[in-house]
Amino acid sequence: MLFLFAISGSINSQTLELGGFVGTSYYLGELNPALPYNQSQFAYGGLARYNLNSRWAIKLSYYKGKLKGSDATGGTVTNRDLNFKSNINDFSLVAEFNFWEYFTGSKKSYFTPFVFGGISYFNFNSTNFNGVSLQPLGTEGQNIGFAGRSPYSKNSIAFPFGFGIKYSINERLGLSFEWGMRKTLTDYIDDVSTSYYLTGENIDPNVPGQIASDPTMSHNAYMQRGNDKTNDWYNYTGITLTYKFDLRSDKGCNNVSWK
Repeated sequence: MLFLFAISGSINSQTLELGGFVGTSYYLGELNPALPYNQSQFAYGGLARYNLNSRWAIKLSYYKGKLKGSDATGGTVTNRDLNFKSNINDFSLVAEFNFWEYFTGSKKSYFTPFVFGGISYFNFNSTNFNGVSLQPLGTEGQNIGFAGRSPYSKNSIAFPFGFGIKYSINERLGLSFEWGMRKTLTDYIDDVSTSYYLTGENIDPNVPGQIASDPTMSHNAYMQRGNDKTNDWYNYTGITLTYKFDLRSDKGCNNVSWK
């Protein structure tokens, strides 16, 4: 599809925009199943946008954010008492579609809403609020192969999609607002997915992996700890500021639709 967009674009309208992103990030999962922007964190990054024509663009971005969640503020299970926080690095390639014709620098087509979708690679390293890294602890029995479980990866794939608004400030600068969800292929960003693997009365509170698995020490092995039928999500919301570079080979021959 991207190849078809590329060959359909006029050479006179192809430009490259480089810039930065600032905004917020938040997570949806077992420890925050339904509250947008709950415990949202600062996020930032950079991007390169290749404008194929007035309607289509391809954007490559790197966004760095932080995700945070806890039963105390967003969870729906009262006797679980779990929490996590994690830095997250997101590398995305998306296609953008402008609802109206748009060019950065145009006096006529200087504003448009848009939608986007694509693919992301991301990594995370979740800890609890005390700063203890959770994946090495095997909090659902992964380290001992409980119920055939093995340690999960801290790298995964996601599918970003969302919408936004673009506005041309002047001939070279473009401003945009974007809201974008990431549907991931992992359920372990928050380190919660399946069931408990220990009986609460047998937990040694001095063993970090055991107490991190069941802080209330009130559950039995195989009792539900999370929901492995639904994967985790995360979101980036913010603004981008970009600078346009004209890729036209003949700068003296302008397309009138740019003006």
